[in-house]
Amino acid sequence: MLGLLLCAVCGAAGELHSLRYFHTAMTDPGPGLPWFVIVGYVDGEIFVHYDSTARMAVPRMEWMAANMDQQYWNRETDIAHRHEQADRENLAVAARRYNQSGGSHTVQWMFGCDILEDGTIRVYDQVAYNGRDFIAFDKDTMTFTAVVPEAVPTKRKWEEGGVTEGRKHYLEETCVQWLRRYLQHGKAELGRTEQPEVRVWGKEADGILTLSCRAHGFYPRPIAVSWVKDGAVLGQDTHSGGIVPNSDGTYHTWVTIDALPGDGDKYQCRVEHASLPQPGLYSWGEAAQSSLVPIVVGVVVAIVVIAIMAGVGFTIYRRHAGMNENIYNMAPRE
Repeated sequence: MLGLLLCAVCGAAGELHSLRYFHTAMTDPGPGLPWFVIVGYVDGEIFVHYDSTARMAVPRMEWMAANMDQQYWNRETDIAHRHEQADRENLAVAARRYNQSGGSHTVQWMFGCDILEDGTIRVYDQVAYNGRDFIAFDKDTMTFTAVVPEAVPTKRKWEEGGVTEGRKHYLEETCVQWLRRYLQHGKAELGRTEQPEVRVWGKEADGILTLSCRAHGFYPRPIAVSWVKDGAVLGQDTHSGGIVPNSDGTYHTWVTIDALPGDGDKYQCRVEHASLPQPGLYSWGEAAQSSLVPIVVGVVVAIVVIAIMAGVGFTIYRRHAGMNENIYNMAPRE
């Protein structure tokens, strides 16, 4: 589930815009850390935050602070308080389901929506317990998938309780409407582009040449980095480090491939990004074979900012302008 959460922040193929909420509740968060955290992302940028220490929903982007009135933040805070109480009970119920009497346990919930390049939408609604998939919603079949036996009572409760209709409506309509609204408010910031700086290098060990291509400092998040050999794009033999945020709001990623020693000149790194007028081709030890930004040798990778507490945050179920709450639990309250 952790991989799922990180990928959800990092973006997916065909994604144009995204809205994600992450919710994390922990029985033992560690000294000085909140046990319950909410984080919301628009296009991979954190725009709202709540935790059980401050107990207030607050903006993380200037355009949110400028465009949302105090009534909005009061409402967000109130709903977050309800989720905090629900997840306190959910942690206890889950422990009983798994017959656990102590220890450190975590409930994580991720949901949201994408607007894809072709105008269609894609949605997410998944829950994990202790880092493993627990239950997920399928809007097409209007059912919940219980990934483990302990989730079967939750599946039964939610389906019999009419939760599916509300979830489908939120994911397909309300989520998309709020995403469009946030994009409008933050268009100056979210609409900017930063070209990637690309570096290609190789290292030979044990008779294998490992070629690495790193793209650094780009925005927005979606990017395609691939290896090309003799004009053909390679996929199966490559390894990617994912798309990771930098401390300045940009992103970086890297892709490696193993080659035969002496074949390094047969490979090129191909980079596609919204900031580039055309895909760039980069070779080991050579300048970019395009009119794009030059390779910068010695790129210093900024401090990586992964979402607080590895997949943190979830936020508020909302219904159009009325913001009606649609709160449901991972497990029945007892």
